[in-house]
Amino acid sequence: MPHLPPALTPASASHGLVQGTRRRLMLGALAAAALPLLQGCFPVVATGVSAGAAMLSDRRTSGSYVEDEGIEWKVGARIRERFGDSVHINVTSYNRNVLLTGEAPSETVRSELDRIVASVDNVRGVINEVAIGPNSALTARGNDTLITSNVKARFVDSGSFSAHNVKVVTEANVVFLLGVVTRSEADAAAEVARTSKGVRKVVRVFEYISEEEARRLDNPVGARKQ
Repeated sequence: MPHLPPALTPASASHGLVQGTRRRLMLGALAAAALPLLQGCFPVVATGVSAGAAMLSDRRTSGSYVEDEGIEWKVGARIRERFGDSVHINVTSYNRNVLLTGEAPSETVRSELDRIVASVDNVRGVINEVAIGPNSALTARGNDTLITSNVKARFVDSGSFSAHNVKVVTEANVVFLLGVVTRSEADAAAEVARTSKGVRKVVRVFEYISEEEARRLDNPVGARKQ
């Protein structure tokens, strides 16, 4: 058996769920030692683990979660194929409802975006918030990213609702809030976003559920529908 590096102690190998027998620890250590040979695969593995954790804490079904990822990819690809760099469009799908934000050069192009979204299978609806005008500058987009990060952090700090139930999208200092939430959760999230630095406006794109339904969806994974 190969010599294990000092860093791969049972304490580190038992991180997370790996707290089994000595044999499991040894197998885990061997797998970790082999990671340098699999550097090219690691980002894919890490992304898969992260996505899996997000899926488990999401109120959408696992099928809807995966479908949203596919819808975003398909819509984005079709928009790029049709318009290239002449538009700046962000595509966000939540529970198969598609939010479009960004900029388009004309109303004609903006309307065509609706048709592109409608051409993708399993889309329930489209919320087109694309502005007419030139593509935004990179500095403006960077500022939007900072606003999104700040709003998310303040969601966590507020403690008044589960932050992972609300998705945040920012465009031109306007914050869009998506999620499957109760009315009270929506109000709390909107208030936090509204009072966050740099936010010009808050737009709710929520799907509302009852308190009872929220409790049911927040049950342990074993009780969740697939």
